[in-house]
Amino acid sequence: MLYASELFRDIENAKVAVEDNPDDIPDLVAEILCRQVERRIQRNLSYGYQSREAELNRVRGRINLLNTERRRLLDRGKVACRFDELTIDTTRNRFVRSALEEISKVVRRNGLARRCKSLASSLRRMGVTGERPGRGEVFTSRFGRHDIDDQAMVAAAHLAFNLALPTEAEGSRHLSLPDREICWVRKLYEKGIAGFYDVVLSEKGWRVGSGKVIDWQIESKSPCIDRILPSMRTDIILDHFNSERRIVIDTKFNSVVTRGWYREESLRSGYVYQIYAYLRSQEGSGDLLAEKASGLLLHPSVGDMVNEAVMIQNHEIRFATVDLAASAKEIRGQLLQIVEFSCENDELLESRR
Repeated sequence: MLYASELFRDIENAKVAVEDNPDDIPDLVAEILCRQVERRIQRNLSYGYQSREAELNRVRGRINLLNTERRRLLDRGKVACRFDELTIDTTRNRFVRSALEEISKVVRRNGLARRCKSLASSLRRMGVTGERPGRGEVFTSRFGRHDIDDQAMVAAAHLAFNLALPTEAEGSRHLSLPDREICWVRKLYEKGIAGFYDVVLSEKGWRVGSGKVIDWQIESKSPCIDRILPSMRTDIILDHFNSERRIVIDTKFNSVVTRGWYREESLRSGYVYQIYAYLRSQEGSGDLLAEKASGLLLHPSVGDMVNEAVMIQNHEIRFATVDLAASAKEIRGQLLQIVEFSCENDELLESRR
């Protein structure tokens, strides 16, 4: 879920320390939160209006007639007023400061804990001194054009407060059960793989794209074919321009093999046709990377691990699995190995030519 989130991809230069120990979820979330808060401090925190009541020597905002008369304030040259005051002590900023204070108590690295406390203290010195707001106050506030930059910081703060991950076992906490709806899980798997490659491979010169629509090389068509002709949308495309490599990845959240007509196990023919169409349909379009692109069908492991490939008409198609029950470090190693294996096979093909 963290790899699938845009927040994880935005760590930038802080990625290395987190990647070394990806199983420490509080440390990872603290890195994300600190990075977002530091960005907002550099660009100035957003201000907001806060309703206040005070007894003043001049009229400001609206006069509270009842309090003015009840306390006989006019006799002392004062008036009770209700007014809006521009302040940095907003609900969002207090929520973020509270998140920094809370997560500093559970992170494992001492340096990261000090960083969280230091940022929380900085916010207090800047004037964010109010009490922690309730969840309802934060959820009801909307982001406008002037404060849209706060969105990532507030989302990271929500993540910090939600470190108590629910399980499916019966317990004493009143939390929602994890969503097991299959469409949600499939989409999460796809976004998680795309987020991982975006984080890890972008610094190595790869450009990672997801959800890209590719066009058929149509020469002629009937008037109404556009209404029924299916489009082609790839899950993930990895491009490396220096080495002229492209890997088209299609994520499938089921077993890589199924029972065949004449054998116990067989690759799913529909998936093979699909990735074949992705690769062959882009030839001759003027895109040099498409001429020798490779395809990867990436499934979760169901029992056995698979990493097999076939070369069809100048395109390598690989069928691989990743064990989602493994540790985060092992999953990371498997995903990197699959891509490296594809790159090595491309180099072998070029050498044979």
